Amino acid sequence: MVRTRSAAERAAEQDVERRPSLVDDAYAKMKEEILESRFPPGFQASEQEIALRLGMSRTPVHEAAIRLQEDGLIRVLSRRGILILALAPEDMREIYDVIIAIEGRAAELLASLPDVEREAVAAELAGHTAAMADAKQIGDLPGWARADEAFHRTLVERARNERMVRIIQTINDQSHRARMLTLRLRRELGASVAEHQQIIDAIRFGDPAKALDRAHHHRLRARDELLPLLESFGLKHL
Repeated sequence: MVRTRSAAERAAEQDVERRPSLVDDAYAKMKEEILESRFPPGFQASEQEIALRLGMSRTPVHEAAIRLQEDGLIRVLSRRGILILALAPEDMREIYDVIIAIEGRAAELLASLPDVEREAVAAELAGHTAAMADAKQIGDLPGWARADEAFHRTLVERARNERMVRIIQTINDQSHRARMLTLRLRRELGASVAEHQQIIDAIRFGDPAKALDRAHHHRLRARDELLPLLESFGLKHL
């Protein structure tokens, strides 16, 4: 005799099917709120409060919070809810140490690819760099930032090292607020376009040592511009 599933069992199965999507949605929404500072550094609330603000139930918010804690964006406090973590200028210095190492290695790997693959990557990076130049020309700073992020994301993703991709994504999420905070104060947006082109050229011509050097130079200059800006404003947390 074939047993008929109860309504409760069918509902439980449907919940299992929906659950990953709900958690992913909660994770994406919470991350966006954090990166855009709508949940600002130091903000603390219960999971239920955050769920209400997001228009979601508490369970996916709880599971998303665990993932965001692993990303270094929040801290889950026992019986006290969720705390949005702040960054200090010294944190940014450490973050840049990681970025410089990973992006330098990624550029080196890309410059070692076969000719056809190098050309494809160079063309993709050139497209993002052209978008940066266009955005700068019309004063579209958010557009410039999006194209810049796309360039650096592509640089690492096309190097085919999944561990590097995961690490750099976490680092970029942590540093996003500081980059956006100082974007209007930075004076060398044009220099970034020129330096990107130097990285592209080294990759296109298959010169790993130069690609590594140019990637290091680019991020070192950006670090040495950003950190004094943060310190000049006396920002202890961001």
